[in-house]
Amino acid sequence: MKLHPIDVGVIVVYFMAMLAIGVAVMKRASKSMDSYFLAGNKLPWWILGVSNASAMWDITGTMWLVYNLFVYGLKGTWLPWLWPTFNQVILMIYLASWVRRSGVLTGAEWITTRFGAGRGGELSRVIIVIFALVSVVGFVAYDFAGMGKFSKTFLPWDLSPNTYAVIVMSITAIYVLLGGMISVVITDLAQFIIMALCAVIVAGIAMVRVSGAEAAALLPAGWENISFGWKMDLDWSHLIPALTQNMVDDGYGWFGLFFVAMLLKGVFISIAGPAPNYDMQRVLAARTPREASFMSAVVSAALFPRWILVAGITLLGVKFLSPHFAAQAGKVDFEMVLPYVISHFIPVGVIGLLLAGLLAAFMSTFSATLNAGGAYLVNDLYKRYVKKDASAKHYVVASYVAQAAILVLGFGFGLMASSVNQATQWIVNYLWGGYTAANVLKWHWHRFNGFGYFWGMMVGLGAVAVVPLLVPQSGLGSLGGFAIIFVASLFGCVLGSLLTAPEDDEILKKFYKQVRPWGFWGPIHELVVKEDPKFERNKSFPRDMLNCGVAILWQIPLCVIPIYAVFRDWEALWISIGVFLVASFVLKRNWLDKLGREDALAVARPGA
Repeated sequence: MKLHPIDVGVIVVYFMAMLAIGVAVMKRASKSMDSYFLAGNKLPWWILGVSNASAMWDITGTMWLVYNLFVYGLKGTWLPWLWPTFNQVILMIYLASWVRRSGVLTGAEWITTRFGAGRGGELSRVIIVIFALVSVVGFVAYDFAGMGKFSKTFLPWDLSPNTYAVIVMSITAIYVLLGGMISVVITDLAQFIIMALCAVIVAGIAMVRVSGAEAAALLPAGWENISFGWKMDLDWSHLIPALTQNMVDDGYGWFGLFFVAMLLKGVFISIAGPAPNYDMQRVLAARTPREASFMSAVVSAALFPRWILVAGITLLGVKFLSPHFAAQAGKVDFEMVLPYVISHFIPVGVIGLLLAGLLAAFMSTFSATLNAGGAYLVNDLYKRYVKKDASAKHYVVASYVAQAAILVLGFGFGLMASSVNQATQWIVNYLWGGYTAANVLKWHWHRFNGFGYFWGMMVGLGAVAVVPLLVPQSGLGSLGGFAIIFVASLFGCVLGSLLTAPEDDEILKKFYKQVRPWGFWGPIHELVVKEDPKFERNKSFPRDMLNCGVAILWQIPLCVIPIYAVFRDWEALWISIGVFLVASFVLKRNWLDKLGREDALAVARPGA
């Protein structure tokens, strides 16, 4: 595709504006590590929430969501639970405030508040930094896979997808290196506004050009049903025969079983807490624990426009690409629905704005990931073990170098990823399998110690290197891979803890009093009460669990309401709005009105 000069101009102006923001905030960001990586804990919760949502609104993920909706219809809206997307509501209900009460800079620094600074604590800190770097490199590779495909379709020069990915990601890295968290958040806000505007424009074009009746005639029976049985029961063979093999390869045929496995996996990942990436950094950057909870609530709401865009792109694809796909034989790359639709069915001028918006979405995710990776590498390895007493300016410069190194590694792994789906499955199933067990236990079991954390994570990461070679790379096979890695890691956690001494009571008492988790903390609670008879146990477990269930019901309509509106399924639309309003009322009464008053107080970093 050859872009019109107007579209090229819009994209160029956008890139120049983003780089200008990085330069403008460079001086402020370089004052200290707190300023560079957490913006000094001075950003309002709603800005952090929109920024976090913008960071999740990436090109690669949007291509994947369009593919899921196109192929699987409303049932495809369940597939983001693979990440899982409902981890945000569990953060919103209770976990974000637990994390923020620690008052630290990174997730690895948080480890010291739980396991202390002894040998076990140090080993735990090192292993979480290693995991953080592996996950950040994995996300860079994931972004690389989508960016290359996307850019090859639109940008006018005859370069390979990999070359395009390197160029665009390198430009993005410049403003991240210059401005740190401040530039990331400011540009995230600009990017969110652009993408929300683009979403409305694309959905409007789709609704004008495609009627609900036209779409229904091109879709298989059951496509519009969000409910499901044990089997997928979607038959594309008479409409787009090539899709039949794609669905077999995806491995979602026994969708009921897949859903149960996906839900169980998602619950464990969610209660483990935020992984050491941009999500964790946004929580730690909040001004208070209470605002950290508000920030996580905003994330789910702020992703609403993304589903408007996904619905609009899919509707255009159903009408205008279905005949093209139906005529093709052999392997068809259905992940390209989004770029195909933009290149053929969006008018000049709007294409430039939409491309700028999608590039913005990519830059938002990528920049946040890169910023988080630099924080772990510099704060938790370099500063702690290599150069302890350098100036703030020295550590900021070291952050530039660290993020450049992460970028190069991500490019290398990106070159090895064959598809967006492959990169997605590796992150959400295999990598998270090595993370989950240790990070569930750290919150809920007082006997869990630093050695248990280290060996659980070590066994998990070792299994991540082996298990993907032994199990299928999609569907129930990949979820089975998660289960194998999770169980192996769990054994490492338990044995590592029981075969070594427990953590010092003073460390555990301090953590228990500050974070106030519920779980198996009985002996530590008794010690705390002996010293402070007025201390009260966290008794909110039943309410938290009820609110988590209601919040998931609250989140689901935020995904499907835009789809029902764009496809003009009015009955389902009004039912979804009703569910959303009822869930909102319950959450207002049972969550928002009862957020702890102590969580309204700021928690400063030790020594900050």
